[in-house]
Amino acid sequence: MTQPSLSGEGAEAHDWRNAWRHVRDDARVRRLFFFGYSSGLPLLLVFGTLSYWLREAGVDRATIGYISWVALAYGFKWIWAPLVDRMGLAWLRRRLGRRRSWLLLSQGVLIFGLAAMSMTDPAMDLERLVWLALLVAFASATQDIVIDAYRIESAERRLQGILAAAYSFGYRLAMITASAGVLWIAAAVDVDETTYQHAPWAVAYAVMAGLMLIGVLTTLLAPEPAVPAEASGVSAPGATQWVRLGHWLQRAVVQPFVDFFQRFGWFALLVLFLIGSYRISDIVLGVITNVFYQDMGFTKEEVANVSKFFGVVMTLIGAAIGGTAVYRFGIMPVLLLGGLLAPATNLLFSLLAGIGHDFWWLVAVVGMDNLSAGLASAAFVAYLSSLTNVVYSATQYALFSSLMLLLPKFLGGFSGVLVETWGYAGFFSFTALLGVPVLILIMLAWRFSPTPETSAND
Repeated sequence: MTQPSLSGEGAEAHDWRNAWRHVRDDARVRRLFFFGYSSGLPLLLVFGTLSYWLREAGVDRATIGYISWVALAYGFKWIWAPLVDRMGLAWLRRRLGRRRSWLLLSQGVLIFGLAAMSMTDPAMDLERLVWLALLVAFASATQDIVIDAYRIESAERRLQGILAAAYSFGYRLAMITASAGVLWIAAAVDVDETTYQHAPWAVAYAVMAGLMLIGVLTTLLAPEPAVPAEASGVSAPGATQWVRLGHWLQRAVVQPFVDFFQRFGWFALLVLFLIGSYRISDIVLGVITNVFYQDMGFTKEEVANVSKFFGVVMTLIGAAIGGTAVYRFGIMPVLLLGGLLAPATNLLFSLLAGIGHDFWWLVAVVGMDNLSAGLASAAFVAYLSSLTNVVYSATQYALFSSLMLLLPKFLGGFSGVLVETWGYAGFFSFTALLGVPVLILIMLAWRFSPTPETSAND
């Protein structure tokens, strides 16, 4: 019989092969890939890509900046997450289950909203387009709530890193579709790029609405995840309507938050500070990058091919490395590495600001930045998942992921003012400095965590 290697190299190789085997063979991983695609498609259509469309339609920069706050809907999803987490949708729930019924509803609203956006010209009716964008953002955030809960309920903590990586793969591919894909479609349809035409954007957004059917099909084919009996939220038989309402509010709204603080005590405050700041360097920088590329003289084709395509591919690679590393080494070491790389790569943008228009420097900077972002995202999703109680998975995860966005998105709204004051190099250096307190918070969280760190070796 073959003896195991005393050096441990054989065991280590086995661990890595086992991790990749899950990626290849586990149906849950494939399912999360398609859910990730459905989740990632709408975001840029109401944020970055929409900003590009609005600018081409002649909308001024200040107005575009205010409209970007539509994406704050993702930061407030914790408000209606208890409703999504605990309330059923009558006949839909009886046929599909709690999670899938909410998924199908939100995906249907997304298809309607994107189709309506495609038929609205911002040069003629900007207000209508903004309201539709808000509807899409709301439905998209609702879909995210349910998919996050579905992922957490579908597998044990040890596999969350791999599921997060699969989700990130689908999410980032959707971002390629919603950014570079939209630009490619619009450019192919546009007969005269020297003047603004609504038709190319109408076709591109209509195609995006059709692609949301991928999420619908995945929802219809996916099984409903099994959840603990106490998660059903059903009141005792014979209770009055008001008693049932009080029972529902207690379990849906109050208990998820009480549970979190009961489980972690004072450590919960440290965790919330960490969650609220972990992605701050990336998110604040990301608000201004499209404007930066234009000011540096990069063409639409260069931005689409490098930032929107190559950059997302590098994010996928980073997510694969991060998810597998979490499975192999545990969450906290990878979380710390991601927290270090994110602000460090922001300094590369300061360097690019000094160099100016240089295609290969753009490739290098975008590649390094997105590689680190993918690794950090996979580790961070796994970390958030490890904090949730499966009984309140949707509500608690929505709280965590919303908190991650609120401060960065709010600060990002002032990025244009900061660029005007400090210049691009100074602004990018500032975003790097924002990551320093995050490193301290990660080390404190690692040191004082009340839950043991796990990896594939445990």
